[in-house]
Amino acid sequence: MNHPAQPITLYRFSRSGHSHRAELFLSLLGLPVKPIDVDLAGGEHKTPAYLALNCFGQVPVIQDGEVTVADSNAILHYLASRYGAAHWLPCEPAEAAQLQRWLSVAAGQLAYGPCAARLVTVFGASFNPTEVIARAHALFTVMDAELSQRDFLLGDQPSIADIAHYSYTAHAPEGNVSLADYPHLRAWLARIEALPGFVPMPKTAIGLAA
Repeated sequence: MNHPAQPITLYRFSRSGHSHRAELFLSLLGLPVKPIDVDLAGGEHKTPAYLALNCFGQVPVIQDGEVTVADSNAILHYLASRYGAAHWLPCEPAEAAQLQRWLSVAAGQLAYGPCAARLVTVFGASFNPTEVIARAHALFTVMDAELSQRDFLLGDQPSIADIAHYSYTAHAPEGNVSLADYPHLRAWLARIEALPGFVPMPKTAIGLAA
C-alpha cells in the first residue's frame, strides 16, 4: 500500500460524524495524520482562509501534499483509490453500483434521519424530532434486513460504504434513536469496531446515551 510522503492534514470537528468518517478511514488505512480542529462555534469555517479550502464552509477537508479534498464521502473515495486495498472501493460494475447506492443513502436517508436526530439533541437544530426519528428507524429497518444476509453492506469485506454509515449509526442513541430492535445492525457496528486501527468518535451524554 502507498503511503504519503508527509502526514495528511485533516481539518475536523470532533463531534461531527462527517469528520469522524475521514478520521476513522485514515486510521484504518494506517496513514499519518496531522489533525487541525476547526472552531465552528467561532465561525472559523466561514473565514476566507477556510472557504478557500472548502467553498461550502463544511468539515472535513483533507490536504494530501498539493491535493485538497472536501466532503466526507469524496475524501473516502480519494483515500480508498489512492491508498486502500481493493475491497474498500470495488471496481466491478455491479459492486461499484451497489457502493454508489449506499453512498447516496449516506447523503440522503442517513443525513436526514439519524444524523438530523442527533443534530437536534446535541446542537439544537430545528428539525422535527418525530419526523427525523421515524426516518432513522425506517433506514435502520432496511439496513438490519440487509445485514442479516452479509457481514458488511456490500459483502464479506468492508468498503467505504460501511465507513460512511458507521458514525451516525453508532451515535444514533444520542439523537433518541434506539438500536435495541436491530441485532444485525449492532453486530455490524461491532465488526467495524473490531477492525485494526479503529478509532471511536467522542460520545456525547445526551438523548438515550445520557
